Amino acid sequence: MKSNIVLIGFPGVGKSTVGVLLAKETGRGFVDTDVLIQQLECRPLQAILDSDGLDAFCRIEAASLLSLDVESTVIATGGSVIYSDRAMGHLADGGVVVHLDLPLAELQRRLSNLATRGVVMPPGETLASLHAARHPLYARYADLTIDCTAKTQDEIVMAIASALQPRPSNPD
Repeated sequence: MKSNIVLIGFPGVGKSTVGVLLAKETGRGFVDTDVLIQQLECRPLQAILDSDGLDAFCRIEAASLLSLDVESTVIATGGSVIYSDRAMGHLADGGVVVHLDLPLAELQRRLSNLATRGVVMPPGETLASLHAARHPLYARYADLTIDCTAKTQDEIVMAIASALQPRPSNPD
């Protein structure tokens, strides 16, 4: 049974904040996978990236997610989760994958701390090129995409909750 709600999307889109509110709204638990990784590794995401590199970080992230065994939980993932087919398959097996989407211009406005945020971004990559590379992957894995443009966090939560409500069956 797919009792989890898995939030994916670009850094800065609001997965963690919306996730907490969505968990409260739906009576589910909440896990932020970035926080989980930091707890398992005993260091901040940026420290992992700085000392171990991008590939090692992605392996650590995938291993952390593959070990995640929860039910009836909202899972806010890191923006790079979509680089692991196995991790995304594991998350999708137990949950509905919801892509929170924002246009690049809004993300650029929100992301002023890229150097310290723990974003998996190769040297020389721009936010625009990273967005262009990731956006199709988010769309590929999503069961549902929520356009978050000009929506409050509460409106996003309500849009997700409404979209996931079971539809009454037709009695014919």
